[in-house]
Formats: sequence, structure tokens, C-alpha cells
Amino acid sequence: MLRNLFLMAFVLFQVLGYSQEMENDSIFYPKDSVEDYYVRFAGDSILYSSIALEEVYIFGKLEFADKNERLRYLILRRKTLKVYPYAKLAAERLVELNDSLKHITKRRHQKKYTKKVQKYIEEEFSAELKKLTRTEGQILVKLIHRQTGTTAFDLVKELRSGWRAFWYNTTASMFKISLKEEFHPETVHEDYLIEDILQRAFAANRLERQKSVLDYDYAQLTNKWKNAPPQPKD
Repeated sequence: MLRNLFLMAFVLFQVLGYSQEMENDSIFYPKDSVEDYYVRFAGDSILYSSIALEEVYIFGKLEFADKNERLRYLILRRKTLKVYPYAKLAAERLVELNDSLKHITKRRHQKKYTKKVQKYIEEEFSAELKKLTRTEGQILVKLIHRQTGTTAFDLVKELRSGWRAFWYNTTASMFKISLKEEFHPETVHEDYLIEDILQRAFAANRLERQKSVLDYDYAQLTNKWKNAPPQPKD
């Protein structure tokens, strides 16, 4: 008899303990189910059923056919890291300009404001851009397209006149730079290498991440170019 009383007391203790545990955890579990798990962040009263995480890429080891190929990659990396901040800044200024123009109704005031921003951008960029080499300038043109979805030529045409855009493109072509150049990492191997350089720099916190407005998937591109035949050397 005494043994049975101890057994009943033990079972009752376990049931009460489990009930108390469920009551304490009711903030994380809905009362009608114990299968859904909810979390709450410090300082936040909202319960979340999932946690949003940023994309994480696992980078493979860089492999090169020879020393010359490795050297070309290192030169491309140095130039890309140098000009990317300018492309990022250009994209930010364009977004700011477009957002501001939405609130300006009169065409005359829009033109006046655009010229003011244009002058500011030129003063902000011109001194540094004059120091760029030809290849650095061409990479910058590609990255501007990556960040804005618009070619440098069309940006100049939009902010200025078509004639001014033509003149800029003609001048740039004298130095073998096309302001109409676009960024296509899905079809141009060098563009993919530029994207790979950027993604590795983002992951290492060498550059501040700014997502491309273009529609492509870096992971898929990596698989594609990894299995592609060797590219012809220049």
C-alpha cells in the first residue's frame, strides 16, 4: 500500500512538473500545439516562427592554369576593389536623385535640381576619376551598370542631352572605353571574375555589400563557369 502511494505521488509530481513547464513555455509555444517553435529577440515583443538569415556563400579555392593567369586575376582584383566604391556611390546618388524628383512636380524645377545634383556629382567624382587607368575606367563603367541597371552612356544622356552623351562616349572611345558597356557575368568570363572578386570581398568585409539590380545568381554562375571549357588567352 505504501509503495503504491509513493508511486502515485511520483506520477503526480511528474504531471504537475510537466504542466508547469508547459505553462512557463507558453510564450514560445501556441497552446493548441507543441510542434511549432517561436522565438523572441531581446527588446522585441513580437514572436517569430523563423529567423531570416543572410545568404552565405562557400567559396572554393582559387585555381589558375599558370602564373600569368594568376597575375591577371590579381591585377583585375586590385582594379575592381579600387573602382567599386565609385560605382556604389553613383548608384546611391542616382537613387537619391530619383527619389527627390518624385516630389518635384514642375519640369523646370526638376531640370534645375538635376543640374545642381549633376554639378555636385562631378565635383565629387571628377578629381578621383581622372586618376583612373583605361582598364579601371572600363571596369567602373561595367560596375555602374551592375549597380544601377543603366549604362553610363544612358545615365549621361538622361541627366544631360543626347549630344553630350554622344560626345562623352566619343571621347571615351579614344581611350578604348565604351560608356555603353554592360555587365554580363553570365556570358562574359571576365565579368564573372569581377563578380567573384566582389562576393569574396563582401564576405571578408573588405567592401560594403550593395546588391546588384541585375537578374543573375552568383552560385549558379560559379557552377557554370567551373564546368566551362578554358577561356582563350588575350
